[in-house]
Amino acid sequence: MEVTSQPAAFEPRDFHSGLMSCCDDMGVCCCGFFCLPCLGCSIASEMNECCLCGLGMPIRSVYRTKYNIPGSMCNDWMVAYCCLGCAACQMKRDIKIRKSNGTLKA
Repeated sequence: MEVTSQPAAFEPRDFHSGLMSCCDDMGVCCCGFFCLPCLGCSIASEMNECCLCGLGMPIRSVYRTKYNIPGSMCNDWMVAYCCLGCAACQMKRDIKIRKSNGTLKA
């Protein structure tokens, strides 16, 4: 099979919402507060990953790399270690926005 086009790269861009912007989507915020493992599983399934991969530094690094979001693995670790719930909510909000504007890659 011949490759005729390469996938388009995303322009460098931050997350669509801030780490502490939980009130931007109260549904995601409540899910993250009351059932963080469920939110993690939802994130992983949106990214076609194992449900156990939905929280923490590795999935955040994969997501950042996939969408060319600036940052580092060290930063991902610090965010996941210090603010796991906020980090998961931020990723889920970003996924919802990318889904709505048609830029979510499977």
